[in-house]
Amino acid sequence: MKVKFIIFFFSSIWLALIVRVFFLAIESNNYYEKLSLENTIKHEKIAPVRGEILDRKNRPVAINKLGFKIQLAPHLCSKKNIKKFNETIDLIIKLLPSLDRDKIVKNYNKKDSLYNHNFIDVVGFIPYNKMMPVYSILNLKENIKIVSAPKRYYPYKNIAAHMIGYVARANQKDVDNDPVLELIGNTGKTGLEKYYNKYLQGVPGEREIQVNASNQEIAELSYILPLEDRKLTLTMDIELQKYITSLFEGKVGAFVVMKTDGSIVAAGSFPNYDLNIFVSGMSYKMYNDLASSLDHPFTNKLIHGLYPPGSSIKPLLGLLYITTKLNEDWSVNCKSNLRISNRTFRCWKKQGHHHTNIVKAIRESCDDYFYKGSLVLGNEAMSKGLKRYGFGKKTGIDLPNEFIGVVPSRTWKLQKYHRAWNIGETANMSIGQGDFLTTPLQIARETALIATGKLVTPHFIKDIGGKSYDPKYQDVLTDKEKEKLPIIRKAMIEVCNSPHGTATHFVHSKIKIAGKTGTAQVIGIKQDIKKRKLEHELSYYNRSHAWFTTYGPAKNPQYIVTVMIEHGGHGGHAAGEIVSKIYNKLLELGYITKK
Repeated sequence: MKVKFIIFFFSSIWLALIVRVFFLAIESNNYYEKLSLENTIKHEKIAPVRGEILDRKNRPVAINKLGFKIQLAPHLCSKKNIKKFNETIDLIIKLLPSLDRDKIVKNYNKKDSLYNHNFIDVVGFIPYNKMMPVYSILNLKENIKIVSAPKRYYPYKNIAAHMIGYVARANQKDVDNDPVLELIGNTGKTGLEKYYNKYLQGVPGEREIQVNASNQEIAELSYILPLEDRKLTLTMDIELQKYITSLFEGKVGAFVVMKTDGSIVAAGSFPNYDLNIFVSGMSYKMYNDLASSLDHPFTNKLIHGLYPPGSSIKPLLGLLYITTKLNEDWSVNCKSNLRISNRTFRCWKKQGHHHTNIVKAIRESCDDYFYKGSLVLGNEAMSKGLKRYGFGKKTGIDLPNEFIGVVPSRTWKLQKYHRAWNIGETANMSIGQGDFLTTPLQIARETALIATGKLVTPHFIKDIGGKSYDPKYQDVLTDKEKEKLPIIRKAMIEVCNSPHGTATHFVHSKIKIAGKTGTAQVIGIKQDIKKRKLEHELSYYNRSHAWFTTYGPAKNPQYIVTVMIEHGGHGGHAAGEIVSKIYNKLLELGYITKK
């Protein structure tokens, strides 16, 4: 019995060994063969080339300069390889003496680790003409890899800077939101470059390659092309943009030239800056000078500048007046002063406007008419109407992080400040002052609403991926408002053409236009001051912001031109000449047909 047990025991062990040998030799073969294959097959992502941005006439406003980046093999800083590392750096500096050795070493040490087996970027960009003479020498070195690396370039530098935006190195937050940026390296940071970044950056390609034990490439097994160079065509005319930029020399503010369908032909924010400094990098001093400027050059004032609209709001508010509790026959006797809750509200004209109806109130910008109308209409009705017209909301423009502004109301004040509304704030709101804040683009959009009866969506995109953009409209006016709109248009025509119009003496365009001036105060005027200082007598930062928003031709609206100049004083005086020259240029370039 013992012998049988011993024989059975050893037989079982031998059988188990034979089964295990069979499994290792035969059954595990597929697993280890696959594992071996994975160790010799690599997948290499291919960075796509960023798409160019073109203006409406296919002139490039954002392009890619051809160049290369330099990469070094990992693990060269170990004791074993340090000599080789220094020799490699010395060779690079010898052939490209303009490079900074310390910066190369710093870039290498940032990424080098035991866990990193990929080549490391040490020089981000070398222009094509500088690299070509030394390319073959560097590329033959086993520890150096030369990789194609286009660099974003803006040929028009500061022209339309805030609209076009710029590309810069992606930070960790950018990479976390879009892992593809780990490969691409750069991303759109502002403007259209940011808004359309996903489209412009493209989709990476991929190479499947076979390598040996030394990680050397043996064969290319497959190649998937990246989806790249996807062009973006804008409605903007860069030459018109250049011309208008020259008109803003030394001024702070914003402008927009927009077709009545919402397509923007030109738009700017001032002061501006050369976009290329963000791609190439700038000194701390340069950045600090820009960032600390009281004129805020980094702010895109078109959509991020919040200003009291002043009298530019009066046409739309007037429309609201005559279609709700008032009518077009309602008038006031403007005596220049109106007492409300122990406070005097003054009209800008010291002698008063006397008998004033809606047309005269807009034409001559009578504050008293709007004060008294607001007391009849009330704040809540005003606030609801202005929001329906598009204030206090995004316009929907294709630029990132658009501001909505503020349309103040009782509810808004209670929620924000935990304080009750007072009737004086209603009067203040009626002339576009107090807490009422808008962007220049909102004013342009509201001007288009008066000109066309439709609320348009402003846009820069003309063509994306071969597909044309379809304009978008909202029908926000009531039937009664549509019926009374010609009264408001008549008043705006008189603003620019009647002898008593606030803009008449400052407009000299070759076509007849309609518009509204605005002077938005930035400081309050004390009640005990009997005689106001003139705008030019005030210190610069105490002067009012100047608005002039228009459409033209007056009888056949084709374009909206809105100009806002910070601390410019009176709207017509500060902006009338600029607006006139813009219309004359539109006529000269054939954008407007004179009828």
